[in-house]
Amino acid sequence: MYQNILLQQEQGIAHITINREAKLNALNILTLQEIKQAVEAANKDQSIRGIILTGAGSKAFAAGADISEFVNFSTTEAHKMSSDGHAVMNSIEQSSIPVIAAVNGFALGGGCELAMACHMRIASENAKFGQPEVNLGLPPGYAGTQRLIQLIGKGKATQMLLTAETIGANVAHEYGLVNEVVPLEDLIPRCIDIINTIASKSPMAIADVITCINAYFETGKNGFDTEINAFANAFGSKDFKEGTEAFLTKRKANFER
Repeated sequence: MYQNILLQQEQGIAHITINREAKLNALNILTLQEIKQAVEAANKDQSIRGIILTGAGSKAFAAGADISEFVNFSTTEAHKMSSDGHAVMNSIEQSSIPVIAAVNGFALGGGCELAMACHMRIASENAKFGQPEVNLGLPPGYAGTQRLIQLIGKGKATQMLLTAETIGANVAHEYGLVNEVVPLEDLIPRCIDIINTIASKSPMAIADVITCINAYFETGKNGFDTEINAFANAFGSKDFKEGTEAFLTKRKANFER
């Protein structure tokens, strides 16, 4: 079904692996399209409670876009490439189930942008992050200028974007770019632990929280109003009934997606 990614479903988790190890998992157009398709399919599968996105091998999560593919693009083709790339990142960010980037090496350019579109980023100790596009005479094209500011603030983001400097996992953690840093062998198990914890909660409430968080950054959206409406609507749900009954009777809630 897929040419450039591997998709494995195991115990309620969809594992998406960028499978271009020889090219350091560089993101060509087909790879991005396949990631989007896999994320959307996982959201429609009632058995899936979370997604882990990573790269094949131990050197790279995704070492940027595949430059050889777009070096001769016209401005019209470049506009479509960037617009389509934004759509891929948005589909990940708006996923109603959590998407965790398991960053297992280089996450540069488009790779860093892909990781930032995920709801959380867990990095291995050898991970490196950067937006080196200015070295190519380009700004980032997949919302790197926007999400980097959101995650680490204007000052640090400006420095990274203008200098094209690469930072290691520990600095990325200090900046707030990644949630945790773990040894490479613990990377996927730690991501699984996080998703399993989330999977024990109300899937409706998880989706609502993701929507509310995204609303904070969306132009024309009032995150406060979004939260009020989500909170009120939850009162008519089976998840609210189950959660409150479980709490009052001192038992573990059994939520179903």
